[in-house]
Order: sequence, then C-alpha cells, then structure tokens
Amino acid sequence: MRILVVGAGAVGGYFGARLVQAGRDVDFLVRPARADLLNEHGLQVRDLDGSVETVPVTAVTADTLAPDYDLVVLAVKSYGFDAALKDIAPAVGPGTAVLPFLNGMRHMDALIDRFGADRVYGGVAMVQTRLGENGEIVEVGRMAQLIYGPVSDTPVVPLDAVHAALDTGTFSATAAEDAVQELWDKWVFLASMGACNCLMRGPIGRINSAEGGREFSRAVFEEAAAVAAASGYPVRPKVRERADRMLGDTTAGTTTSLYWDLTHGNPVEADHIIGDLVARGRALGVPTPMFALADLHLRVYEAGRA
Repeated sequence: MRILVVGAGAVGGYFGARLVQAGRDVDFLVRPARADLLNEHGLQVRDLDGSVETVPVTAVTADTLAPDYDLVVLAVKSYGFDAALKDIAPAVGPGTAVLPFLNGMRHMDALIDRFGADRVYGGVAMVQTRLGENGEIVEVGRMAQLIYGPVSDTPVVPLDAVHAALDTGTFSATAAEDAVQELWDKWVFLASMGACNCLMRGPIGRINSAEGGREFSRAVFEEAAAVAAASGYPVRPKVRERADRMLGDTTAGTTTSLYWDLTHGNPVEADHIIGDLVARGRALGVPTPMFALADLHLRVYEAGRA
C-alpha cells in the first residue's frame, strides 16, 4: 500500500517515521524547503531519554503529486487544513482513502463534501510529542495511539487493508467500528481540557485545587457533552468516567497543545476545537457560555498576534 503522510510535524512526523521504520511505502507531503531538508538529512525523532533516531524518508511537494496513493494520512494543524485540502486533491484517485488525524468535526464535513463519504475515514491520534526548534520530533510521553475507521458502509479501501498497513507494532493501532463516535468522544474531552487550561491559564490540577475550580471544570465538560448529545453522539460511559477522573484531578499538571501554543505565542486551533463547538451548540439550541468565553479569549489572542 502506498501511503502519503501530509505533514511532518508532531503527529505526522512521529507516526510517519514509525511506518517507515516498519517497512511501509511512505512519502511525506511538505513544503519545498522542508522537503529538501528531509530528503537530505532524514527525519529525527528524539526519545524521552534524549537519544535521537534519524529516519531516512522520502519527501515530496504538492506540484509532483499523482493519484497513485492508496491512503492519504492528513496530519496537519487545523489552521493549515484548507491549504492541505487543496494540496492533496491531485493525490486522491478513485481508489484512495483519506484518513485525517485532526481534532473536532469541521474537517470531516469538508472532506466528505470534497471527496465523498466512501473515500473518507475518521481518525483519532493520541500522542505525546512536540516539534522541536530544528524540526525534530520530540517525545514528551509514552502515549502513541491511532484509532480509525470508515464513515461509509462501502469504503473504497476496506478497513482490514488500512489496518494491515497501520498496525506495525511500533505504536497502538485500533480499527474502530464507529469512528465518528470516537471523534466526538475525543473532541468533548480535548475541548473541555483546553477550555479549562486556556481560561484559567494553568494545568488542570491547579484549577481544581482552587476554590470553585472543580465546579468550573465539571460545568465546562457538561457543556461539551450536551452539544455532543444533541448532535446524536452522546458521550459514552467509559469516556465520561475517564473525563471525570482526569478533569477532576487536583494534582495533575495536565495541559493541552492548545494551551501550549497559547502560552508560547503560536497560532492556535481555536476555530476547530472551541469555536466550532460553540457554533454547533448555537445551531442546536444548546447554551455554551463557558465555551463562548473561551472562544472569545482565543479570538482576542489571535487578533493580538496578527
């Protein structure tokens, strides 16, 4: 199976490198300057212990693409999605599956509109990595898991073929029966944690340790869960149990990449993770005052960056 990994950042770079190490036929779609660097020097992955692996990779640019890939793995930040959607179009043929690993649901609507449901998979990535100053992938934890599944009953590439390509033993790979539910479950949790971090400017343990903090974090989660339920994807009991445990922790230093970017002056995935949840709640008549405040906070931040 020929695989095109779009993006060589914290998510695409990490999982793409592991696929290459497992012998899969992988190209990385990146910008020209990044392609030159990767083709010449390889992709570096720094382990938790500080050791560095250099993985030889093949990088390509959008102008060279042809529709001869079986699987396109989309792993970019949400603010790069529109450009990536345009870039990948020449690579998507009649027998190509597109598997995105982005947060939220907005990208799923756009991919289905562009390519049709039979060519779109839903994907959830959970990995503790960051992109280093020199473009290397830096592990900051041991979690590395992909969950994926088709959104159509008649996918052009069967789930067992996609699973065979991704299940390399170098990370956890799970074929899901209901990928859309998996996406909603992650979105509710991630958006809740991110909104808490960003509004209170601190890790979840510090928030919950303050008077009224636990009531605040619980209220934020319930807003997101209400939007999911109204959309037809109520949070499953196991996810609610995990969220109650993690969002209620009084000692954990847990934050999200949304908070990391906010506190490091980077662009933030505000629209996809927070703003779209507010918009869907509004359309469904579900009030989301906490998320609306978080959305405003992040919009003001982005205006300041601009």
